[in-house]
Amino acid sequence: MYVRDIDSGITERDGDPMTIKESQATALVDGQNVLGPVVGDYSMEIAIQKAKQTGVGWVAAKGSNHYGIAGWYAMKAVDHGLLGLSFTNTSPLEVPTRARKPTLGTNPLSLAVPAKDNDSFVLDMATTTVALGKIELHDRKQISIPDGWGVDSQGKMCNVAKPVIEAGGLMPLGGSEMTGGYKGYGLAMLVEIFCGILAGSDYGPNIRRWKSTERVANLGQCFIAVDPDCFAPGFVDRMSDLMDTCRNLTPAEGEDDVVLVAGDPERRHMNMCDQKGGIPYHPNQIKFGVELAKSLKVEPMKIITD
Repeated sequence: MYVRDIDSGITERDGDPMTIKESQATALVDGQNVLGPVVGDYSMEIAIQKAKQTGVGWVAAKGSNHYGIAGWYAMKAVDHGLLGLSFTNTSPLEVPTRARKPTLGTNPLSLAVPAKDNDSFVLDMATTTVALGKIELHDRKQISIPDGWGVDSQGKMCNVAKPVIEAGGLMPLGGSEMTGGYKGYGLAMLVEIFCGILAGSDYGPNIRRWKSTERVANLGQCFIAVDPDCFAPGFVDRMSDLMDTCRNLTPAEGEDDVVLVAGDPERRHMNMCDQKGGIPYHPNQIKFGVELAKSLKVEPMKIITD
């Protein structure tokens, strides 16, 4: 997607974001239509510096593009002993409760929080049942998707990935209204308010369709850093106590694994990759990566087989 945006010229391949308005604790950033990760790093650095000076830094950005992993920016704040939050609106993919047409995006949100001994809580979630990338992986692996993930062009529940990707939409977190989908719908609106509305970027159905290149994305994003030392003392101690309390709970009946908190599954996966000396990929993903490398004339990934 990023390569297509650059090749088409719809995203700027050079340039820098710029701050167009700020106060002691806030800033408005114009991403200048450069790649989203560039805008995200620039904006989060501002939020971190303002939080160190005033206790909180709140930055809204417009003119941005897809910025990858929401948790990446939130975790940057943890490196400074701060709480980090990151939000972004995305292309209209979510089908709101009682509707058929996608109106909101996956609109992910992330919160990263420091604890003792380099431990941390890292929540990174879409406000849909799953992110589109998970459905794309099912399509690439040619396997069906579960109920509640997406709908086809007629708004009907669909278990085949391709109709959801090409002409359908994603279900809000919780699925249908009967199972609490209105809560995911509300969370998606919350993110849209913090991003599209606050930053003055495109929002909701006004954002260009996913992966299209007929016009600029103009996504809105929000980055927040908070200094816990400005509040009650002993924050990291209480945070560690809460996390360890959850981890030491008895697993539900039938579950063999221990209870985890947000961030634990990713740390496990990172440790597994370290032990294997690389990142496991499905063969279809490896094939796609190799073909993309050839088309861009860059060195392909090093492939290790068991």
